[in-house]
Amino acid sequence: MDVFNGVNALTLVFIALLVFAIAYRFYGIFLANKVLKLNAANVTPAIEFSDGKDYVATNKNVLFGHHFAAIAAAGPLVGPVLAAQFGYLPGALWILIGCVLGGGVHDMVVLFASVRHKGKSLATIAGKEIGTGTGLIAGIAILFILILTLAGLSLACISAMHEASWSLFTVIATMPIALIMGLIMRYRKDSVTLASIFGGIMLIASIIGGHELMQIPAISNIFHWKIATISIAITVYGFLASVLPVWLLLVPRDYLSTYLKIGTILMLTVGVIFVHPTLQMPALTRFVSGGGPVIGGPVLPFIFIVIACGAISGFHAIIATGTTPKMLTNEKEILFVGYGAMLVEGFVALMALIAACTLLPGDYFAINTPKEMYESFIAQNPDLKAIDLAYFSEKIGVELQGRTGGAVSLAVGMAHIFNKIPYMDDVMAYWYNFAIMFEAVFILTAIDAGTRVGRFFLQEMIGRVIPKFNDKNWMPGLIISSLLFTFSWGYLVYTGNVSSIWPLFGISNQLLAACGLIVCTTMLIRMNRKKYALCAAIPGVFMVLITFWAGYEQVLNMYLPKGQYLLAFLACIAMVLMFIVFVNTFKRWYQLSKMKADQLDYYGDTVKELVER
Repeated sequence: MDVFNGVNALTLVFIALLVFAIAYRFYGIFLANKVLKLNAANVTPAIEFSDGKDYVATNKNVLFGHHFAAIAAAGPLVGPVLAAQFGYLPGALWILIGCVLGGGVHDMVVLFASVRHKGKSLATIAGKEIGTGTGLIAGIAILFILILTLAGLSLACISAMHEASWSLFTVIATMPIALIMGLIMRYRKDSVTLASIFGGIMLIASIIGGHELMQIPAISNIFHWKIATISIAITVYGFLASVLPVWLLLVPRDYLSTYLKIGTILMLTVGVIFVHPTLQMPALTRFVSGGGPVIGGPVLPFIFIVIACGAISGFHAIIATGTTPKMLTNEKEILFVGYGAMLVEGFVALMALIAACTLLPGDYFAINTPKEMYESFIAQNPDLKAIDLAYFSEKIGVELQGRTGGAVSLAVGMAHIFNKIPYMDDVMAYWYNFAIMFEAVFILTAIDAGTRVGRFFLQEMIGRVIPKFNDKNWMPGLIISSLLFTFSWGYLVYTGNVSSIWPLFGISNQLLAACGLIVCTTMLIRMNRKKYALCAAIPGVFMVLITFWAGYEQVLNMYLPKGQYLLAFLACIAMVLMFIVFVNTFKRWYQLSKMKADQLDYYGDTVKELVER
């Protein structure tokens, strides 16, 4: 294993780019043409049900920006950083393999299923493909998971922006800029380029101008918000993003944020090329068997849970059956938007892993180990004392030890790489704050899309009892659903009661990913694509097994011994609900395997059974 230690980061970047390029060119196209048989002649929901609010035909580049911004939240940034505890090799392998064979497939098949089902949610698809009862249980599980996820994401965003005036100013500035971009693209024909140039210039101006403005104490104090204030502001923003027309705020803001996200990752890549740093973290650490200060469990199965969004993520199913299918203009674009965005997110995850692993192990553990545990940790691991952390703290002007959660170590790692570029040695504080702002924007764009999709889910579920809620143009139903859903996660954020449920994000998120793959496999089998359905079935079954294994380990060996009974209870609820969905789905597979394909569906495909679109 020593041969894998001391690897140059540039080597890992080159391998990732090569793997992802080959995957898109061959496996992605195979999925599009053979497995899903995408047909440009089919009318998409965006065109068939165009309403100017939710169903809006959108330029594929703009839609790619929205989709990528919505799916790429804290997961591809924080998860790989935390997984660095095990060494760089397990995380790098899972990101590369999981993204190509799991995450990319998941995002494509789920988006395809929603497009063929009028842009409806995963719960509705499950109800039509498997059974009404299964759909109801899946809906409850998805809402439960989504509320916990958005609460956790919001807390991560608050942590990043708390007492960070410059970051907060730039994040707020993206909102009016996005509104203007939305109006330009809506009312000026073929104006995507114009809106993009305007947005890019204004974003750069807000970043540079924000940094300068925050040097003035009177202005800086205005944006020095308390945690409670930010909690309320995020909740209000989530509500507005869920009720305003999708073209006005949500899509242009996510598209604008993509500039910052991809731009920052490209800058980090260029930094790696210039600096070509060595990975200081070994390929495997002594904590692969468990007992680490960052992640208590062993590398198997927890590597598959900790690194969620960078390899495969159930949150993507929420977006791919929520906002994105309602804006897709052409079925063929599912490859570019679904598989392409997932590969980019995988690259983001790998760059986050590299940034963390270029830190000396002692510095990494000093940042990510809780202060109350640090002395005992060093007593047991004297060779892992901090080396350069005091220097970083002095340069950045922030106490860095014990800043757990991954976000700070990622920001320090990025600042460390940028700092080694010629003529950049005196601006480490600038790069650190820029990285924190970058992380906040990443997270916030998932919160807005997730809230809008949550409103879709809730409307559909209430519509089972009160049919009027199914009318997407009925404003009272839209407002009531948005208020109920936003309040549910906003209250948890404001009271702070969910700060301890963040570990549940990995379990619930990966259960949802397994659900997306398993449910959509059912649809492929019904469409007489049994052999090709294995592309989704194999990673789906794998995620079912690995997630239940991790859930069992987490409840039995981590939550219960620490007396965290609420966490154990919530984890068990998520697993029981999904277990019922999986059992009913596997029964449906058996039933479909006995049927002959002798019917034509709405799209002219020969299928085993007709279901309502």
